[in-house]
Amino acid sequence: MFGEPIEALNNALSGMINNLRSDAQASESLWISIITFDREVNEVMPLTDLQSFQLPVITCPQSGPTFTGKALDFLYTKIAKDIRKSTPDQKGDWRPLLFLFTDGKPSDVQFYKETLPKIKSVNFGAIVGCAAGSLADDAALKELTDTVVHLETADSNTLKQFFMWVSDTIEQGNKSMGTTDTISLPPPPSEDIIVI
Repeated sequence: MFGEPIEALNNALSGMINNLRSDAQASESLWISIITFDREVNEVMPLTDLQSFQLPVITCPQSGPTFTGKALDFLYTKIAKDIRKSTPDQKGDWRPLLFLFTDGKPSDVQFYKETLPKIKSVNFGAIVGCAAGSLADDAALKELTDTVVHLETADSNTLKQFFMWVSDTIEQGNKSMGTTDTISLPPPPSEDIIVI
């Protein structure tokens, strides 16, 4: 992803963060991390509370492999380290939400398939796969989650609508009464965003 789509992605992410900050409960309790993946996996923003969160500029190479399995394996390691589980003495963190956004398909297909059981064992509150554009592989995302969103284009308007929908989903999950409830996703915002 490069050019207008990556600029649109950065703008849409900025809008999502601003929208989340306007929700008092999210502002006090939400933590966000951003991991990018292509030929390299980079934690461009470690798990950070929303109040302190400074959105980095996301960049991607113009071409190359998409190591989705490597990214999921990295995420699994980070969750094991960063998410606090409940104990008799302390309340743990709420179940994390995973939004996997890709405009391609896994280049590391075998490792991707091997990593899926580990990710599914995390017991996320929701896993949403987003396939952006015509080259994105819906079928690979369907192996990860039952909730796959396909964006027909990765233009500014579509990405803005998608990340507003992500914001609504996060806010809904943040208001969940318990840490074991599954989140009901809001309806998609337009005909350009299809839930498969």
